[in-house]
Amino acid sequence: MAEKINVLLSEEEVDARIKAIGEQISKDYEGKQIHLICVLKGGTFFMCELAKRITVPVSMDFMAVSSYGSDTKSSGVVKIVKDLDEAIQGKDVLVVEDIVDSGRTLSYLLEMLRDRKPASMKLCTLLDKPDRRIIDVPVDYTGFQIPDEFVVGYGLDYDQRYRNLPYIGIVSFE
Repeated sequence: MAEKINVLLSEEEVDARIKAIGEQISKDYEGKQIHLICVLKGGTFFMCELAKRITVPVSMDFMAVSSYGSDTKSSGVVKIVKDLDEAIQGKDVLVVEDIVDSGRTLSYLLEMLRDRKPASMKLCTLLDKPDRRIIDVPVDYTGFQIPDEFVVGYGLDYDQRYRNLPYIGIVSFE
């Protein structure tokens, strides 16, 4: 089965929105240092571009969780693949995610991180798919709300492919 990718959000649209989110975060965290936690692998492209546009001091860490395997829908079973390297207690934390879909994985992850006692914790996502939400998760910064389509690019993948596309595309299977 071959895939076809149709552009949903152009590279220019994504870049402009990340710049705007970076400006808002910089205002919201003025006078503070922010600790970004990237949810691997998909969040990498977004977090790197976002961090370049934040003007307050930034530190970073990475966490990997899995709930998809090689399917296009979340299995609902969350597995911590890579935990944080540093403690977050007392830090102003911003979790950076590529997409909020069902909310299952993020709900679990955010609860686990809250137990580690950060000074504050917010969530930033490039893409939000509210039509797929099963568990409500509070999203503080959203790049784009998108329809219930399977998307790739800008870090999002289909079976580890298409992450490097500089735009967000909808996958159709032919």
